[in-house]
Amino acid sequence: MASAGHAIRGSRVGAGPMGEQERGEVAPRTVVSYWCLNGHETRPSFAVVEAFEPPEHWDCPRCGFPAGRDRANPPAPLRNEPYKTHLAYVKERRSEADGAALLDEALAMLRDRRSGGVAASR
Repeated sequence: MASAGHAIRGSRVGAGPMGEQERGEVAPRTVVSYWCLNGHETRPSFAVVEAFEPPEHWDCPRCGFPAGRDRANPPAPLRNEPYKTHLAYVKERRSEADGAALLDEALAMLRDRRSGGVAASR
């Protein structure tokens, strides 16, 4: 048995016989140009509202580099930090001697628990 299709399949909010008229007036917009280090121009539009200042930087959708409003001096790409493991962060904060002391302390606590637990169960 074939299933019946849905009447609104493929529709989006605002689609219909009235279209844009149902949504009301569009806010006034301003277009700002941004340039990245590769020379790509990006032109996002922003709603014009009181005390609005467009952002200084915008991510280039073509290459991902940061883009600025000064075409002659685009911002430099951000330096990517390599992924660090939890152990790498711990090693930054602790010396080898600190790590050995913590390990000895933890092992001593485990030995105390085991010896206490064995004696208590006898």
